[in-house]
Amino acid sequence: QVQLVESGGGLAQTGGSLRLSCAASGRTFSSYDMGWFRQAPGKEREFVAGIARSGASTLYAESVKGRFSISRDNAKNTVFLQMNSLKPEDTAVYYCAAYWGVGTAVAVHQSSYPYWGQGTQVTVSS
Repeated sequence: QVQLVESGGGLAQTGGSLRLSCAASGRTFSSYDMGWFRQAPGKEREFVAGIARSGASTLYAESVKGRFSISRDNAKNTVFLQMNSLKPEDTAVYYCAAYWGVGTAVAVHQSSYPYWGQGTQVTVSS
């Protein structure tokens, strides 16, 4: 089992940057594939980015491709989401999620992720 705690959210201007971090507990972090999801007010939670347990494979939603970058440091049990060129439509609560990795493809459906953090608010002003 793994516990997740996000940090790094806040207020940014359009075109600005933020870096989210997700710290995981446990000694088997490198066995978990990790994902970032977000939920805007009145909308369903959606996949943003995912990274395989080795870090070799990543996947992005089309809406953030080229602007966001996911990475991980298995030695520090942490996954990151670097968000550049932020837009007002990126405003949402961002969640870190994890699942025990199997296969090579990173999951995009939230139902595949049994472990979730509490979320961190990101607000982008226009």
